[in-house]
Amino acid sequence: MFSIEHEFDSTVVTLVDEGPKPLQEDVVINSFAECVTIEQLDPRTDTMQKITLSVEQVRDLAAALDLPEGVYQIRETDAQGG
Repeated sequence: MFSIEHEFDSTVVTLVDEGPKPLQEDVVINSFAECVTIEQLDPRTDTMQKITLSVEQVRDLAAALDLPEGVYQIRETDAQGG
């Protein structure tokens, strides 16, 4: 299950684990114009863990989900095919 909320400066997606037990803590993804943060509570330490990804890293992650094992680099091309 997940929810989507549009805040003033970001879009917030919350992923709730509904799989078989043991369930994982909710994952909160904040999408800002310049970066994306991913947060999850660590129940062992009772602290929120945060990872920050650049927009380029998110683009690469999205591409990686559909590719086989290997090393890749996304290259931008201009409108004239160069």
